[in-house]
Amino acid sequence: MRGRTRPIEAVAAWLLALIWLAPLAYAFWSALHPAAYATSFSLSAPWTLENFARAWNQAPFARYYLNTVVLVTLILVGQLILSTLAAYAFARFRFRGSGIAFALVLLQLMIMPDVLIVENYRAIAKLGLLDTIPAIALPYLASAFGIFLLRQTFKGVPQELVEAARVEGAGPLGILWRVYVPLARPTYVAFGLVSVSYHWNNFLWPLIVTNSVEARPLTVGLAVFGAPETGVDWSVITAATVMTMAPLLIAFLLFQRQFVQSFMRAGIR
Repeated sequence: MRGRTRPIEAVAAWLLALIWLAPLAYAFWSALHPAAYATSFSLSAPWTLENFARAWNQAPFARYYLNTVVLVTLILVGQLILSTLAAYAFARFRFRGSGIAFALVLLQLMIMPDVLIVENYRAIAKLGLLDTIPAIALPYLASAFGIFLLRQTFKGVPQELVEAARVEGAGPLGILWRVYVPLARPTYVAFGLVSVSYHWNNFLWPLIVTNSVEARPLTVGLAVFGAPETGVDWSVITAATVMTMAPLLIAFLLFQRQFVQSFMRAGIR
């Protein structure tokens, strides 16, 4: 029975892959050809990079790239620090209310971020941070997913290694840095890739709290650039889209093996 279903699964996988690749292939085709050939799939169509040059010159994409890199770096660093400390506390220390506190962390996983947009906006406005990069990053600095993932990894660390570090005179933070963090490196890689890709593509919250080029990330800048009232032709818009997703696509192609292996090693133990 299993052998009979394998061809069906293979065909379904190929169909899903084609459905996923079709918009990507069209974006590259349209971006690399003149506007007249955007919907004409002719092998004799001329190739051009003019669409990329026009897109780069018509909008401050250099600033958008800088804002996005600063944003994802700020969020990732904050998440790694807070998630590591919280996961270490939940995995290795026993204190009153720890179970309830961890349940509240898990509860955050069940709450869609969009539900908290109004309250988050009020809090950011009271702090005077509207239209800044920290305003985009602040609601995401504490990651329930990161805490859960690292806690599960830390619980699998052999106690013998912890005792050996204690014998050498390491304190709680020393044990964390010298024992837990190195052993959890695959988990950090997996979580880092997910965090960067998610916040690189995040759109709704940055759209709400930013109004100027100085704080606007790539996703919002692309939406403004591609708005119908701007009158930009479709080939230039797809070129801008390719420029926006290119760093993530290149990173995935280069590190896809590490990406898959990291998640396999960082599974729930």
